[in-house]
Amino acid sequence: MRLNRMIWLLALIAVVGCTSKQKETPAEQATLSGLKKSNFQSVVNGDSTNLYVLTNANGVEVTLTNYGGRIVSVMVPDREGNLKDVVLGFDNIDDYVNIDNNFGATIGRYGNRIANGKITVAGVEYQLPQNNFGHTLHGGPEGFHKKVFQVEQPDGQTVVFSYLSADGEAGFPGNLDVKVTMTLTDDNAIDLQYEATTDKETVVNLTNHSYFNLNGDGNKTILDDSLTIHADAFTPVDNTFMTTGEISPVEGTPMDFRTPTVIGERIDNYDYVQLKNGDGYDHNWVLNTKGDVNQVAATVYSPETGIQLDVYTDEPGVQVYTGNFLDGTVTGKNGALYAKRNAICLETQKFPDSPNKADWPSPYLKPGEKYTSRCIYKFSVKK
Repeated sequence: MRLNRMIWLLALIAVVGCTSKQKETPAEQATLSGLKKSNFQSVVNGDSTNLYVLTNANGVEVTLTNYGGRIVSVMVPDREGNLKDVVLGFDNIDDYVNIDNNFGATIGRYGNRIANGKITVAGVEYQLPQNNFGHTLHGGPEGFHKKVFQVEQPDGQTVVFSYLSADGEAGFPGNLDVKVTMTLTDDNAIDLQYEATTDKETVVNLTNHSYFNLNGDGNKTILDDSLTIHADAFTPVDNTFMTTGEISPVEGTPMDFRTPTVIGERIDNYDYVQLKNGDGYDHNWVLNTKGDVNQVAATVYSPETGIQLDVYTDEPGVQVYTGNFLDGTVTGKNGALYAKRNAICLETQKFPDSPNKADWPSPYLKPGEKYTSRCIYKFSVKK
């Protein structure tokens, strides 16, 4: 009897062991950039967040999160065929929420600055939150970069983010219905298409705030990269980073990037007041492309990796920002310390403070009209 009981117990242990093994959860597979979806699955202000993965026929991978409608990672090949992550960001949703940042975010309602946070719409003056030297920057401190977007993913290469910005949100008039379609194409481009409608006249200027580092290493500076901007003019700023309302020629100045120029070559020439005012490059260029999305507006090239980024847009301007406010206190993906000038942003847009500049391209949107904007970030390799 004792032997039979022992055999029975051993058999029971074996069954339990097999059952527990069957119930084990398989290890979560990370994305090519090393991200895990579980680290992005949370609830922020009552709305669910997640990580979305796009891949194309070439093995390029882009990941996105609906918190802030953000680009989280972009894995593209270098000249050796090795995939590099060429944007800054975090590897979890908590850091995006708790650390003040706009890495990869959809910016709205108004990208860039509005002087003194004041706009006049249909004869009514509105006061917006002032969050940057007395001005409103990127829609204020609670702009679209802090909102949870609704999501559709119709296929493996497209995500559609949508958000209804309520009348009065951040001081802006009108219920603004926003849709952002992000598509990874088979020619290694991220095609960003923005749409918006309103039920009351308002202003809108949407853009993307990806911080690019084509070296594929957020610890490294972008000062050795070359930059080309197809623009004969730019809009100068004062010492509060606010546009002065002038349009000035780039000819004979450190703002001239009409031919490929190393970013670090002139960036610290603070004898030139615009570089002093911007603490480097943080300016809007008036594009020669005149809204033709088929023409290259700007190009960045990393001699280290051979990766090239071409920017196309139907907008009249591009804000080029060289990460001047990064200070090494923020740790991002792969433990990288994001220090000053370790990234470059190329934000396609209407000109800064356009609501208060009647002769500049209009950012006003009325009921019955549709706002549209397009930006294409296309990656390639120079051998």
